Amino acid sequence: MDIKRIKLNDFEIGADKLTILAGPCVIESQEILNRTAEKLKGITEKLGINFVFKSSFDKANRSSITSFRGPGIEKGLEMLSKVKKEFDLPVVTDIHTPDQAAPAAEVADILQIPAFLCRQTDLLVAAAKTGKIVNIKKGQFLAPEQMGPLIKKVEDSGNNKILVTDRGTSFGYNNLVVDFRAIPIMQNFGYPVVFDATHSVQLPGANGCSSGGDRRFVPYLAKAAMAAGADALFFEVHPEPDNALCDGPNMIALNKAEELFKTCKDIYELIRR
Repeated sequence: MDIKRIKLNDFEIGADKLTILAGPCVIESQEILNRTAEKLKGITEKLGINFVFKSSFDKANRSSITSFRGPGIEKGLEMLSKVKKEFDLPVVTDIHTPDQAAPAAEVADILQIPAFLCRQTDLLVAAAKTGKIVNIKKGQFLAPEQMGPLIKKVEDSGNNKILVTDRGTSFGYNNLVVDFRAIPIMQNFGYPVVFDATHSVQLPGANGCSSGGDRRFVPYLAKAAMAAGADALFFEVHPEPDNALCDGPNMIALNKAEELFKTCKDIYELIRR
């Protein structure tokens, strides 16, 4: 199948080198952002992997009104801008409302549409019109075939710099299931498919007022996605996941990243040979 390669800075997503989008779930502090960015940049440069730093200035889709959401758009973008400049890294971050698209685009290289919001037309159009790469996360409630009309909303708004991300499918009962057929199905739309290995082990609402998860299974899903032909990987990574303020059970530890990234790179390159 003919899949468009998406140019970002000096590399292409979906080309011969693996691309990884990774970082803390939500911005907690500048120190955690810098520590994670510096370590992940070193790992990916060593391994020859393209790297995009990820963190969210706000996580609006929380289980409880008391859940930690982040510093907000103004402070959060300021903090991401510091990471981008200090470590010379492209950045991806979530937006939740159309009015966030333009200011986020001043910092972020990729605007990410959260899975729960993937059908929101105004949000997709606003993101598309910034001219930035738009990463649409497949809703947990959608079949992969249903992503076509959402992609077309971005295309019809004048933007064909699109990524599509799978993060599992919900059948209720606080669990997600990954169907790896989704990768080639969504690649048929002509754009690179990213696999989100950490949100796919989430157990939505399992802890009552917060989501649970089981990071033990992240490596298995990530390796399977590479074998299935995914064009890029998404990981949430934290120096101390057990003490993280958001999505800790799903995130991989910073000191475990290098080994996993290397294995995924090896499989990616094997599949492309």
